[in-house]
Amino acid sequence: MDSASSSIGIRRAGPQDVTAVAELGAHVFTVTFGHSVSAEQLQAYLNESYSISATAKEVADPMKDMIVATSGDGAIVGFALLTRGSNEPCIAHLESTIELQRIYVHPSNHGNGVGKILVKKLEDIAKERGFQHIWLGAWEENFKAQKVYEKLGYRFVGDHVFTIGDVVQTDLIMVKEL
Repeated sequence: MDSASSSIGIRRAGPQDVTAVAELGAHVFTVTFGHSVSAEQLQAYLNESYSISATAKEVADPMKDMIVATSGDGAIVGFALLTRGSNEPCIAHLESTIELQRIYVHPSNHGNGVGKILVKKLEDIAKERGFQHIWLGAWEENFKAQKVYEKLGYRFVGDHVFTIGDVVQTDLIMVKEL
């Protein structure tokens, strides 16, 4: 582990984190996906998915586990979400699945192992809860993320449509046995 990742703390997100997570989520989504949709469609999606109220709802949802990664000074530099009860047709034949969502790391911390730490922690939580498989969707144009997930043991099993406004995109579905 390098010095940057050794100073990263991981903890469950709480109400005190909602504003920072909402801001980070909106920023990372904009940087990663904003070029692929119109400004109006992007803003509508951000309002729906990364508002304070939407983020507070996710933090409080008993079917979700949100964790945050913090730097040495306590600033939130990443977050990730584990969701029970979601489904995906291409993995319907698998028993005991849980979804890994929104592995978001501030761009200034890319390459420091923060995302891997978040993924590992959520995989551990999924195992503790008795799940046998963990799955995620990765945007078909996010090659960097796909390579990271492959290195972490995820494999491609299908795809699904992800819509933002009137823009239809494809997410590649990846799964890992726990």
